[in-house]
Amino acid sequence: MPEHELLILALTRMRSGICTAGMTLEPDPVTGLRWVRPVRDFDTVLLGDMTTAAGQLLQCGDVAVLNLLTPRPQPPHVEDWVTDFVRVRPRLARRLQGDRRAQFFAEHLDRAPADVLCEHTRSLCLVQPQRVWASFTLDPESNTYEARMGFELAGDANHPRALATRGVAVTDLKWRALGRVWLGGASSLSLEHAALLERLSASSLYLAVGLSRNWAGEHWPLVVGVHSVPDFDAVIDPQFL
Repeated sequence: MPEHELLILALTRMRSGICTAGMTLEPDPVTGLRWVRPVRDFDTVLLGDMTTAAGQLLQCGDVAVLNLLTPRPQPPHVEDWVTDFVRVRPRLARRLQGDRRAQFFAEHLDRAPADVLCEHTRSLCLVQPQRVWASFTLDPESNTYEARMGFELAGDANHPRALATRGVAVTDLKWRALGRVWLGGASSLSLEHAALLERLSASSLYLAVGLSRNWAGEHWPLVVGVHSVPDFDAVIDPQFL
């Protein structure tokens, strides 16, 4: 699988860089299309790795052309693919937007999110929660910024951390950028489901949910992509990852 198109559904913050993931055009009976998480052979993916030769940072909703080399599954992260970001720079093929974007999310929901959130047999899924709540906090003394989100799914695929009032960490770079704007000069902001949709001027909200690498003996659930319909605008500033 050399050069391959990937619809970017996650561009996220990590401790030492970023992480990205998306869907290829290859069909999958459970997820609709096959999830792939591009990784480097060594070290962490950086913002520069997901930047085109023209200097454009690829973002969620972009269909990128990436040089995928070989699968490197590390359960539950079975979606990992070693990618050449250097010899073949990523390219922007097109962008998914408008009605086609709304239709894509409605038609590609994960049929078994419990595989990710409960069984940990894989690490990425696309869901539409029946209820979502979000919070942003900024400690003025330490300048520590945090974005979190709780969500409830229909059925028995719920994770207790996601159901908790505090929710789970949101690592989506664009969502984190939006939260900084929404905070303004405040130190905290919390929004329940209806208020969140109203503030986004959105009719629907979809989440790309992932599992962290092993930390403290656990794979922690994360919101790695926040996708509203219609989409929201926010500018990613590299100094505020």
